[in-house]
Amino acid sequence: MEPRPKSFYFLSILFAMFLLFLYGPTLTIGILSFQGPGGGLTFPMRGTSLYWFRDLFEQQAVGDIWGSFARSITLGLMVMLTTVVISVMGGLAFRRRFAGSSLLFYLIITSLVIPSILVSLGVGLIFNQADLEVHWSTSGFGSQLTWTLPFGLLIMFAVFNRFDSSFEEAARDQGASPLQTIGYVVLPIIAPSLIGVALFGFTLSYDEFARTLLTSGSYNTLPLEIYGMTTNVTTPVLYALGTLTTIFSLIIIGIFLFLAAISGRRRKAMGSDAGKGDV
Repeated sequence: MEPRPKSFYFLSILFAMFLLFLYGPTLTIGILSFQGPGGGLTFPMRGTSLYWFRDLFEQQAVGDIWGSFARSITLGLMVMLTTVVISVMGGLAFRRRFAGSSLLFYLIITSLVIPSILVSLGVGLIFNQADLEVHWSTSGFGSQLTWTLPFGLLIMFAVFNRFDSSFEEAARDQGASPLQTIGYVVLPIIAPSLIGVALFGFTLSYDEFARTLLTSGSYNTLPLEIYGMTTNVTTPVLYALGTLTTIFSLIIIGIFLFLAAISGRRRKAMGSDAGKGDV
């Protein structure tokens, strides 16, 4: 076995430092959340226990943790479903060039480079000028779509750019209507990508702060609630909340990856069955 070059060890150390920089803060919060009843917000730790996790489920002196959590989940699901539907429709529309398609594409991408706080401010001002209530389910919902939709559309553009139209032609030859072709042919084929768009939509909405800051109205979402707690809460209960929300995010990602794996296996199975039928 040939000895590894020195560059290998240098790059390995560099990569380990990158991982430490990336995940170190999250690990630190996770460790500090397991302190004893007398624990503080910094090291050294004062005992180990689950005290602050139990305290998290009791009535807090400030804030509305579980209400904000429910609002973030609801808003995330709303944004996810809307992002998936509009992204698919947009992907289908952009398969053929139409008048103004290039301008519309660049307008979509532009929302990604505008500072998030300015988007939040602009949406909030529009609702105020229109005498509409600034609320997390309306203005907050619209503000977050300016963040999730471009990602979903870009994914769908890439998917349909590589989509084999012969599947649709075969369906039409068998007498399928346009809606049947989309429902029974196109959507099952692109299902793994749709799961990816849904994951993007939910996770980007769930932890979005800047675009919700000025559009949530009187009720906070979870990121805003956590930010508010940093100025009022001086116990590791804040770290316990961060640890639980991180675990929740990882569970959501795991569920979506599991669904994507199942969808991929079904697609391969359908392809192999079709191949056997041809034989």
